[in-house]
Amino acid sequence: MLNVTLDENELKKLYLEEVRKRIDKIEEETLLIDVKELCRMLSISRPTCEKLFIFNPKFPAMRVGKKWLFHRREVEEYIQKWAIDVRKKGGQVECN
Repeated sequence: MLNVTLDENELKKLYLEEVRKRIDKIEEETLLIDVKELCRMLSISRPTCEKLFIFNPKFPAMRVGKKWLFHRREVEEYIQKWAIDVRKKGGQVECN
């Protein structure tokens, strides 16, 4: 006879970790993101996002009707280059 015992808390923890991994994978595969997702991705407010990125003509943005959309990979590449430049300039960003 086989006796199996389960720790409910450990099982729940494993389950939630797996769900989070799958959600992260789905998010990574998303081709286009909107302003809300961009702000969440960068952990900044919408006004800051607009000042630093969206209204910057070099930023990889496109307007579809009234909605701003961004190619996720292009945004990630742009942000990596931007972050390097910010660090080279002392790490301070002004949002005037």
